[in-house]
Amino acid sequence: MVCACLLTILLALYIFFDVNYFIRIIFTIGTGRLFQKKKRIFNTTTIYGLCTTQDVDLFLKHMNNARYLRDLDFARFHFYDRTGIYSCIAKKGGGAVQGASSTRYRRALPIFTLYKVTTKLIYWEDKHFYMEHEFITLTDNFVRAVVLSRQTITNLKVTAAEIIAELDPNAKLPEVPKDLKHWLDSMEESSQKYKKQN
Repeated sequence: MVCACLLTILLALYIFFDVNYFIRIIFTIGTGRLFQKKKRIFNTTTIYGLCTTQDVDLFLKHMNNARYLRDLDFARFHFYDRTGIYSCIAKKGGGAVQGASSTRYRRALPIFTLYKVTTKLIYWEDKHFYMEHEFITLTDNFVRAVVLSRQTITNLKVTAAEIIAELDPNAKLPEVPKDLKHWLDSMEESSQKYKKQN
């Protein structure tokens, strides 16, 4: 009877919630805290993954596009935790959300392939942190996809620069990378277009 109730609860959880997502978040942050040292804000962080049958596209050959963005959640939370950025924001009563991303797929990531996702902070401005993520297969060290992402600070009056200064008083704002500059320009162009429509 108890087993039947437990199985029913587990089945309901899997039907109504993406349980694997929450398990992976807990595992990623937990193993980071147990086995990895804290990182400075300009250090690169790394998480690992395996392309399984739950990650593949319609033809069951390689990772589908949505799974890359899902993996960015794990990589981002890991980076936030290891560098202390999120705890610094949370202590002040704020939060952070993914504001935008730009993905370039270079080569398919095949099923049953081990890979890593590296994350590094490359720039910041106003309420935004900009990160670069790389999906790299372990067998050949090839960068399969590159993602630029913008993380936006929410519910907080302090700027990204103030958060960075608190974590590393000696940090200097890097020069904006050329590819990021083009992406920022394109987002500004898109923003202007929709402002005109409204």
